[in-house]
Amino acid sequence: MKSFTATPKTVDRRWHVIDAEDKVLGRIATVAARLLQGKHKPTYTPSFDTGDHVIVVNAARVKLTGGKEEKKIYRRHSGYEGGLREERAKDVRQRRPVRIVEEAVRGMLPKTTLGDAMYRKLKVYAGGDHPHAAQKPARLEVS
Repeated sequence: MKSFTATPKTVDRRWHVIDAEDKVLGRIATVAARLLQGKHKPTYTPSFDTGDHVIVVNAARVKLTGGKEEKKIYRRHSGYEGGLREERAKDVRQRRPVRIVEEAVRGMLPKTTLGDAMYRKLKVYAGGDHPHAAQKPARLEVS
């Protein structure tokens, strides 16, 4: 019996919508990362991108627990000397709320070119609507 290896022809990509309103950030991120990697499928292959597309809506209303709204710091660096910028989560939520969900999911994906391909299938929107109705995404409930 031969072992199965996924190929581009055998991959069946689906679309999922996750509503992040009043849901904990970590729960949303783990479910999204699992779907993007394809680990929920029996055809999962570690060396190939078998994952689905994920749409996260209402990212502006995601819940942070344990005082992270005040304590959590998001950092980015310009690449120049002294170019480190730091921002608290509450400021990031006001300025660019999508970034909170994007960074949480990105941190759970592989740090390789394969992980980059998986990350490109993530679509995050601050509001409740999205432009992907033509793909007929299935609603996914996160507990």
